[in-house]
Amino acid sequence: MRLKTSLLKEPKHKELVSCVGWTTADELYSSGDDHQILKWNLLTNETIQVVRLAEEIYPIDLHWFPKTTGGKKQIQAEIFVLTSTDGKFHLISKTGRVEKSVEAHRGAVLAGRWNYEGTALVTGTPVYSVAWGPDSDKILYTLGKQLIIKPLQPNAKVLQWKAHDGVILKVDWNTVNDLILSGGEDCKYKVWDSYGRLLYCSQAHDYPITSVAWASDGQLFAVGSFNTLRLCDKTGWSYALEKPNTGSVFNIAWSVDGTQIAGACGNGHVIFAHIIEQHWEWKNFEITLTKRRSMQVRNVVNDALDVLEFRDRVIKASLSHEHLVVVTSLQCYVYSTKNWNTPLVFDLKEGTVSLILQAERHFLLLDGAGIYLYSYEGRLISSPKFPGMRTDILSSQTISLSNDTIAVRDKTDDKVIYLIDAISGKPLGDGKPLVHKIEVMEVALDQFGSQNERKVAIIDKNRDLYIASVRRFGKEQKIIKIGTMVHSIAWNDKINILCGMQNTHFVVWYYPNTIYVDKELLSKTIFEKDASEFGKSPQIVNYVGNQVTVRRANGSLIYTSISPYPAILHEYVSASRWDDAVRLCRFVKTTTPDEEQTMWSCLAAMAIAHKDLMTAEVAYAAIGEIDKVQYINFIKDLPSKESRMAHLLLLTGNVQDAEGILIQTGLIYQAIQVNINLFNWDRALELAVKYKTHVDTVLAYRKKFLKDFQKEETSKRFLQYAEGVEVNWEKIQAKIEMEISKERERAATNTNLNSTASRNTHVNR
Repeated sequence: MRLKTSLLKEPKHKELVSCVGWTTADELYSSGDDHQILKWNLLTNETIQVVRLAEEIYPIDLHWFPKTTGGKKQIQAEIFVLTSTDGKFHLISKTGRVEKSVEAHRGAVLAGRWNYEGTALVTGTPVYSVAWGPDSDKILYTLGKQLIIKPLQPNAKVLQWKAHDGVILKVDWNTVNDLILSGGEDCKYKVWDSYGRLLYCSQAHDYPITSVAWASDGQLFAVGSFNTLRLCDKTGWSYALEKPNTGSVFNIAWSVDGTQIAGACGNGHVIFAHIIEQHWEWKNFEITLTKRRSMQVRNVVNDALDVLEFRDRVIKASLSHEHLVVVTSLQCYVYSTKNWNTPLVFDLKEGTVSLILQAERHFLLLDGAGIYLYSYEGRLISSPKFPGMRTDILSSQTISLSNDTIAVRDKTDDKVIYLIDAISGKPLGDGKPLVHKIEVMEVALDQFGSQNERKVAIIDKNRDLYIASVRRFGKEQKIIKIGTMVHSIAWNDKINILCGMQNTHFVVWYYPNTIYVDKELLSKTIFEKDASEFGKSPQIVNYVGNQVTVRRANGSLIYTSISPYPAILHEYVSASRWDDAVRLCRFVKTTTPDEEQTMWSCLAAMAIAHKDLMTAEVAYAAIGEIDKVQYINFIKDLPSKESRMAHLLLLTGNVQDAEGILIQTGLIYQAIQVNINLFNWDRALELAVKYKTHVDTVLAYRKKFLKDFQKEETSKRFLQYAEGVEVNWEKIQAKIEMEISKERERAATNTNLNSTASRNTHVNR
């Protein structure tokens, strides 16, 4: 990726240019010390003077009124604020008319910025630069070498820290990634989080950093200095460095679509630069944006080349799941990787798409007005909406897509995740969102299986990794921790395997669902290796097939391979090929012994999850879990289907569900006995009293338990019932045998009924 710059032979401004601002993606206003405000049209290459300001007005900063106000989208900006050295700020219309001038400060007004809603304006002196927080509830400003974040709420704590060794000249704060940029006279630019923690510090440049600016989607930023223009990734490393003859670049503005920048230059020039040579990779395809309206597709297998031409400027593109989706300023193109000649093309409502997400069956477009889900045939499937929706601040970390579900983190409350049915666009289940206990930083949906099995992975503010089921079935959602100090994750594109960077290790959870099946097995289903080869703060780009792509802190890409066997095991299990799954684990034992225990552990958890007791018994035996093998044999010998199901749930730790099944099918004694075995004495007595049966059984087992541990009864409830109930072990044993006998008879009757029904169906056919 690099910048292609353009400068006129002769500058249009006669003096220093101090500020620039875009109205549309092709129209820019500039102003400088020559008192002129010029309008630049990039389509016609025309530059005209809008107005000549009074001689006493020397402009310093310019900011257009935001296009999105109150959820309504304006076609283009109509008014801007201009700050000047005379202590005033001026509201000026698009036609150049000065609508209002306000005496704001004593001394030059060095900065002026509208908030994102257009409801407030902040100006500063002697503040060199100012920026609004993402929710317009905080202000970031400079004070010498210090950066200060001041909340607008009264009595709220002010955050202040020394950020540079020289005076700070420029700051910016991005709404999407919540990161802060700063540049100063110490010739460095830095990236901070919103808590004032340093994430990146550049090497010292030759001259002071005079301008910094985020692209609206938060993926890129630009840095300006003397005869210097730099394009950087959000993590700080540099994509491109240009050395134009501009003098100092005092102000940088990104176009609305994030494809080009304009710079206000000290020698009277306005420099324009657009981004080219962006790269996208997927499997054996490599795609490069060669010009603003053309792409080159290369198949690395046979070295075949295809050139894709577009009518308008390319804004965004995404390559995944055998499709390339390209968004221009007016249209969307959908290509199949099997045919590059005939794309499907449809028109867009607006050309400010900020994000493209792809799943196997469909893709999602995000723009300033909403979320749109399209099929790869170009049909609009749904346009989901949720309370307080603000699409301008969503990113690939806060919205995730699968074949049947969309997960979106709420902006007004960072603990809330909305789960939306992709096809209908409506909330899943009872409509209640998923609520975590602290702020959520990243969400990611798995990509394989049905919606009933869908899982969402969550990284929270403490960098703990949790997993939750998307479907709740009326129960309270269980969010379970599976990792700590995790800062980057990715699901495999075809199989539900999760990888992540955990502290100083690269970790792969071969079967994350194990946490719901057998918690003790989870650690045995994980692959872990040292991540030092990836350097400091690596980010996972994607996980396709058996290959994970990781970006180092310096921007370079590195690839690591994952064992293919767990993916094959997933495929066998999803197709119920249990014998093949067992054979695969035995084969791995002979070829890669290190993976043997991991494979058997995964198979054990998968077999329990799919209720295949025969395979589970073999797998548990292979990893030496003898107690679980014995319990599985006990389950297999149970007389009724309901009892087997309940004890299988007990094996996975779901006590409430197990008890519910037994009570629902009338097996009250079995439900009581389950609680006795788990020493849930109060619940066992509660059930016995409620259903007026086996109170003496509960009291007898309780008495025996206390006697074995040489303790006295202290529970008032048990003391109360012990007074009026006689405990006779012979009678109790007889009652228990009768209950077991009744269950066997019932199971036999059900089996006969099922056999008869099956026979009748066969005869009727």
